[in-house]
Amino acid sequence: MGQFPTRPGGTGSCRADEPQRVSRCFDTTMLKRLLIRLVVVGVLIGVVAAIVPGIHFHGGFIWLFWVALIFSVVNLVLGPLLTLISLPLVILTLGLFLIVINAALLAITAGLSKHLDIDSFGAAVLGGLLIGVLGWLAQLFLPLRSDKKSRRAARRRAADSA
Repeated sequence: MGQFPTRPGGTGSCRADEPQRVSRCFDTTMLKRLLIRLVVVGVLIGVVAAIVPGIHFHGGFIWLFWVALIFSVVNLVLGPLLTLISLPLVILTLGLFLIVINAALLAITAGLSKHLDIDSFGAAVLGGLLIGVLGWLAQLFLPLRSDKKSRRAARRRAADSA
């Protein structure tokens, strides 16, 4: 009862022959990935605040996690909207304008949080660039995205057994 379900085929109580457990399994792995992503974004913001002279963070790890949550929500809500609005500039600059959008999202996060301060637009651009590059590197080495092939295979197994 105290054991969390894991992916089908892995260790734990999640089996592909029970569709309810498979859906719970994916919810649990999605939650784990979300928490890993938030911790990674928090660490990235902390590293960027330590590296970039114009970005300052005040608080402990819990507040860093909170700023990462704010940044993720701002990025989720405003990121696609700003990208869509500035699509001609993104195309014209071959995607380099996305760095400016990321800097704007970081500045909006700093405005919403009292624990993150950004002194200048240049610091925000450098911070946005570093968060983008380091986040991309983190995606290469950590399981931050779901594996679509394993999800499809588990759904097929669950449908076949039903």
